[in-house]
Amino acid sequence: MESIISLIIQLVSGGIGGNIAGIAKRLSLGSAGNSIVGAIGGLLAGQGFSHMLTDTAQGMMSGYLGQAVSSGVAGIILTAIIGFIRNLLARK
Repeated sequence: MESIISLIIQLVSGGIGGNIAGIAKRLSLGSAGNSIVGAIGGLLAGQGFSHMLTDTAQGMMSGYLGQAVSSGVAGIILTAIIGFIRNLLARK
C-alpha cells in the first residue's frame, strides 16, 4: 500500500511541477503536455530518490514530503528542458 501511495504522490507532484514550469510561456507544452511530462519527471526522480529518502527519513510523513518536493522539482526541470528543446527545434 505504501508503494501505491508513493507512486500517486510522485505522479501528482510531478504534474503540478510541470504546470508550474508551464507558467513560463516559452517553456509551455500546453496544459496536458506540461502535466504528462511533469508526471514522467516526477515518477523518474521519485523512483530514483525513493530509496535514499526512505532510508534517511525519520518518519513516514517526512518521507512522503521529501518525495513530493523532489518529484515536483523534477517535474519543473524536465518540463523546462523539454520546452526549451522544443523551442530550439521550432526555430530551425
